[in-house]
Amino acid sequence: MAHSVIDLRSDTLSMPTEEMLRSIQTAELGDDSRDGDPTVLELESLAAGMLGKEAALLTVSGTMSNLVAMRTHADPGGAAAVEQSAHLYGMEFGGIAAACGLLVLPVPGSMGAMLPEQLEVAVRRGGAGFPARGLVCLEDTHNAAGGTVIPPEHLDRCCEIAHSFGLPVHLDGARLFNAAVALKIEARELTRSVDSVSVCLSKGLSAPVGSLLAGSAPFVERARKVRRAFGGTMRQAGIIAAPGLLALRTMVGRLAEDHANARLLGLGLAGIEGLDVNLATVQTNIVNLDVRRLGIDAAVFARHLDPRRVRGLPGMGTVVRFVTYRGISRDDVVRATETIREVVGERPWAGR
Repeated sequence: MAHSVIDLRSDTLSMPTEEMLRSIQTAELGDDSRDGDPTVLELESLAAGMLGKEAALLTVSGTMSNLVAMRTHADPGGAAAVEQSAHLYGMEFGGIAAACGLLVLPVPGSMGAMLPEQLEVAVRRGGAGFPARGLVCLEDTHNAAGGTVIPPEHLDRCCEIAHSFGLPVHLDGARLFNAAVALKIEARELTRSVDSVSVCLSKGLSAPVGSLLAGSAPFVERARKVRRAFGGTMRQAGIIAAPGLLALRTMVGRLAEDHANARLLGLGLAGIEGLDVNLATVQTNIVNLDVRRLGIDAAVFARHLDPRRVRGLPGMGTVVRFVTYRGISRDDVVRATETIREVVGERPWAGR
């Protein structure tokens, strides 16, 4: 009997629980754009408390949360200082320019953490060379760096620099709860210095859709208007909020299981001749596998892996990303590792 596909491309492939699906049918609903949807209001209140902010706003995606945050904080013609491989810079289809009118100042980093002295150079340049107010954007965990965790002290330092130049700070926290679980701290400790933060419900937390943007009450009030301008106003959005409530209440603690499975995968892949994994970056649920020494690129490797019913996400170069999540078991990780070992040993791309 053929094995099921082990799809490790992203934790966005996580499926909602049965309880989440039932909650959609029983959610109390209202018009979120008028008097408010009661289930949405409950979710926004819960999220604000967990993130240590005054208020929160439900959006359909992390991309929308980030766009709304940037457009609310900054003005077109301003500069956004971002870590050079930040997700909202390189992987959100140019929205930072197209929707927000911001130019980007890439800041060098180490394992996803901005170098503070380079950030200071960037914000000085942003303040002197641009006519409009800009902002600083941070990311935790850092996707491109391999799911690395940026500790609260480093976030505090970056915020200190930004605030000293009068710039607000937005934190792209799509996987913020992964960072909190890895550090064994509350999420609010990672958000204590930032002006706004976005978190995704539909990755490791397993909700079917949704993201939250949190900040001060005046910020969220302005952000609601920006969300409307972006076409993000919803009606009976309690059908989204109900599984989101369960995600925040029941799914955060179990992220440690995903981290353990990613570590097991990273260790296994690092032991295969011809493959490289920087185990220092395997801190949460992402494993970046470099196939450079095989003499092929990531797309070729992923293409030959796919018929073996194991999937990874190839980057533009030689790195294939693997992500663990609820629904990927320890046995799946072991089987994926052995399948990859077989493919490397056979080298089907070499021909006959």
